[in-house]
Amino acid sequence: MNFEQRANIKFCFKLGKTFTETHNLMKQVYGDNCVARASVYEWYTRFKNGREDINDDAHTGRPKSTINENSIEVFMIPRRDRHMTYREIQASLGIDIKAIHTILHDHLSVRKLCSYWIPHKLIEAQKQC
Repeated sequence: MNFEQRANIKFCFKLGKTFTETHNLMKQVYGDNCVARASVYEWYTRFKNGREDINDDAHTGRPKSTINENSIEVFMIPRRDRHMTYREIQASLGIDIKAIHTILHDHLSVRKLCSYWIPHKLIEAQKQC
């Protein structure tokens, strides 16, 4: 949910509209991009409980830095066994497949070619092999 929609929810709350009325108005304005009815209800509950801030709460869970911590392990696996699949890497490290994909492709620039993990950018000596 974006900041603008939360601001509109708060505006309707201050006007005394119900969350159902607010959601219907927002559907007219935002169409398919409108937030879910449950989200409008959740924000109404927050405002009823005295909340004034419309910014997101701090997110809990795994920090984004876990990619950095796991990058070394993910980097070493294709060097040990170039035939490993995403699922096998996931089973051995216990991290999300999306994180594995991000580490391999975005951070380490390697890709799977003919069932082998190879560096995406080859040096001149590797090109001649």
